[in-house]
Amino acid sequence: MSNKKTVIIVGGGFAGLELINQLGNSNYNVILVDTNNYNFFPPLLYQVAAGFMEPSAISYPFRKILRSKPNVKFRLGSLEKVVPQENKIIVSNGELYYDILVMATGAETNFFGNKNIEEYSLPMKTISDALALRNVIFTRLERATRLEKREDRKKLLSFVIAGAGPTGVELSGIFAEMRAHILTKDYPELSMDDLGEIYLIDGQNAVLAVMSEKTQKYSYKKLEELGVTIKLNTLVKDFKDDIISLSDGTEIHSRNLIWAAGISAKTFEGFTSENYGPGRRLKTNAFNLVDGYDNIYAIGDSALVLGDPNYPKGHPQLAQTAIQQAKNLGKNLCATTEWKPFTYKDLGSMAIIGRNKAVTDGPDQKFFFKGFLAWCIWIFVHIMSLVNFRNRMRALYDWIGYYINKDQSFRMIIKPKK
Repeated sequence: MSNKKTVIIVGGGFAGLELINQLGNSNYNVILVDTNNYNFFPPLLYQVAAGFMEPSAISYPFRKILRSKPNVKFRLGSLEKVVPQENKIIVSNGELYYDILVMATGAETNFFGNKNIEEYSLPMKTISDALALRNVIFTRLERATRLEKREDRKKLLSFVIAGAGPTGVELSGIFAEMRAHILTKDYPELSMDDLGEIYLIDGQNAVLAVMSEKTQKYSYKKLEELGVTIKLNTLVKDFKDDIISLSDGTEIHSRNLIWAAGISAKTFEGFTSENYGPGRRLKTNAFNLVDGYDNIYAIGDSALVLGDPNYPKGHPQLAQTAIQQAKNLGKNLCATTEWKPFTYKDLGSMAIIGRNKAVTDGPDQKFFFKGFLAWCIWIFVHIMSLVNFRNRMRALYDWIGYYINKDQSFRMIIKPKK
């Protein structure tokens, strides 16, 4: 109904939400399309899964976020098809027309074609995944209290985590601390010998392989001290009949395989195979414009920005990459002067292992922090990255409670009736 151009942003993650911040109150009509009606903070999903945080502490409804942006509307729905020749998208509940389309659809779990792993393992990409894992953990603990054979209890309570990136390391650490400080108190029917093993499996030769060597060595040592069994240069080949088969020929008897071993971008009907590069990411130029189109952009995990000599295989699929690309695209769309190409600035990386145990690499790995100081940095960065003040205060309260008591109280089994 207006002469303003319409920008449709598909996906309200780090990239989509930052682009909305740039275009809010601009001279565009903006429509955000997302499968969920809330934004959430993926780096803290593992704490929801372990019962250390409640889901509302890391999530916030889109419509409340958008109240102060009258030019931005929200559409709940799943993208099904892009029709570039008609400048429209088809979602699960209708059609929308655009002048500019921005794909910020993020990534999904990559099972590398293994159907058994896809069907039986537990992924960690959404709040639904985290809640499903929480239900599995505590349902199996309850069941273990009724089993007579220690062998059966250990199989039920052994956890294998595939992927030794930040998610795998953080999950391993928090499970180990639960085993040490919480589970035998809550479940007096079980002994430490009943609780099974925690395995961390990775095909590369180091934990946190993308971080510095000092970080890798410190993380490996602290995980071993917590009782985590680490197997490197090893792949999970299959998961069937409660047996996890590894590439070194060994087998682990466990009901629980948590899959944090890889991601790939989402694909959609309407784009050609030539539009996608490695990792199924949409190939773009330095301005995030998708190759072959003049009004379709991709940012974040879904974008493969070509032409940067420092990152010939694409920029890392991290939150900072998504935020920086969204800021750059937003400024370009609002610019009255020449557009600026995207350049990535490495702000460092971090991971938490446990209480008082964390690692932080500075930009370009120029410096390294470990232990309590890195743990404080991790807490501060993650609190400030949450959407609003309420989420920050709730997360801080949860962490202070855990730090003092080595305990938390969100270990409820809450399942949909269906």
